[in-house]
Amino acid sequence: MKTLSETWFTEGYIDFELKKYTLLAYLNEVNKYFNENKLYPQLADVIFHYNNIVSFRENKKFLQEHFPKQLTDINIQKLQFAYEKMIEDDELMKELEDIIQYSANKIKGTIKTGAEIYEFVETKLSIEPVGLVPLDVNEGYLFLKDGKYNAIVVYQYRLTFFEKHDEKYRGIRTDYIHKWDRTVSNSPENIKGELIKNRRNLPNPAVYNIQTDLAYPLEETLLPIAKRSFVKYLSN
Repeated sequence: MKTLSETWFTEGYIDFELKKYTLLAYLNEVNKYFNENKLYPQLADVIFHYNNIVSFRENKKFLQEHFPKQLTDINIQKLQFAYEKMIEDDELMKELEDIIQYSANKIKGTIKTGAEIYEFVETKLSIEPVGLVPLDVNEGYLFLKDGKYNAIVVYQYRLTFFEKHDEKYRGIRTDYIHKWDRTVSNSPENIKGELIKNRRNLPNPAVYNIQTDLAYPLEETLLPIAKRSFVKYLSN
């Protein structure tokens, strides 16, 4: 996938047309993935670039400290460099502001496309426990079935907790375990029993069945959205 650096809009020659086509080439590739209903990591990447460019525009201190500097004088005796900051160039700054304004609008439109796919998929997911739910649901198994329903894909999950700005958040990590072919004997209940029997590290696991009628890409779309939806499900 074509990528952009964190400060692509200030690197090299700062020219509106040049940066415009650099951005459009990147967004064109992102949208190709979206057209195939593949959201990740593209959606997370484009959201990062939007937040980064908006933050750069709004944070004047960051702008002053990180903008490239141009050497204008050298004091040989004291070995000190005198710098003229490019930020003092009104014409250059006007070009940069045009680039940022245009880019923010374009990136926001691409995010909207990805978000619509995300929200649609989320509404098509159903989550329900398999058997009795133990008191501790911080670790267990997720069963994922898509619209093709050729198999049940099983992941072990582990919830994590972290704090940010005095708020507590839940995260989730998943590890692929196995894929069970669709047969009469491979019901969610039977698979749960087999996991308990063969994986003694979780003698009484929480197990949840997540399914959808959509036949979307598993790794790029269904699994990431299922994980986030599952965390919200447990939080309700």
